[in-house]
Amino acid sequence: MSMNLGRVGVWTFAFDGQPMSRVRDAAAELDELGYGAIWFGEGLGRDALTQAALLLNATERLVVATGIANIFLRDPIAMAAGERTLAEAFPDRFLLGLGGHRTADQPPFLGPIPHHGRPLPTVRAYLDAMDQAPLRHPAPAEPPRRVLAALGPRMLELAAERTWGAHPYFVPVEHTARAREIMGPDALLAVEQTVILERPDRARELARGFMAGYAQARPRHQEENLRRLGFGDDDLAGGGSDRLLEALIAWGDVQDIAKRVREHFDAGADHVCVQVMSEDLPRHEWRELAPALLEL
Repeated sequence: MSMNLGRVGVWTFAFDGQPMSRVRDAAAELDELGYGAIWFGEGLGRDALTQAALLLNATERLVVATGIANIFLRDPIAMAAGERTLAEAFPDRFLLGLGGHRTADQPPFLGPIPHHGRPLPTVRAYLDAMDQAPLRHPAPAEPPRRVLAALGPRMLELAAERTWGAHPYFVPVEHTARAREIMGPDALLAVEQTVILERPDRARELARGFMAGYAQARPRHQEENLRRLGFGDDDLAGGGSDRLLEALIAWGDVQDIAKRVREHFDAGADHVCVQVMSEDLPRHEWRELAPALLEL
């Protein structure tokens, strides 16, 4: 297949808080800057597949990737239909990232989702149901690409077995090395890396605020993953220890950020998507980072 994510992309939740006119302009600029992909999350903002279509229409070259489309917000037939539609309309430019969980602030899903009570069999059944969907509209010339939001060993194995690869989020470089070992040399490993273009004291303050949201999240799959990597109660308490914050979030100047991205590549990542912490669309930061990151 000819889909090319490039080495570096951007990851953002910032689109949901903006009018679509600003989002289209920002996406077009990311395309012009040379980033390989735009990744965006899905919560209670725009529908992931609808937003993907809007971003694909606003750009010409880069890949638009869901990071991730939540399987608990739509049934497998709807997901498969949207995937096929976008893959056929925009050849080699739409990447469907799948995963997610239902949190307390989201309504219960009422559709016929295969649910087995545990993440691994649920995701496996969801993929089976997508593959078996009786779709009748035109198919893309090549089968669509998918990746899984995967952290633990068994989900990483499933990602390598059933999809193009994995999209780990909120992980240190050590996890990238473990994921590559588990998935083998051929599966795609597209890693999210949060970054802050600030001096260390200010960056730690911002990072602790960022961490607080994940400390309260349910289920605690990120926390469980960090514990597998050797972080304990002292690291996870109080907004995160300095050791944990420095492992998860890169801060400093452009070269400090580039160094962390390079470490992920050295550990086995194929693609790193950089999430800039910002209260608004971080267009200035995306511009500032592009020359250094895109030459890695």
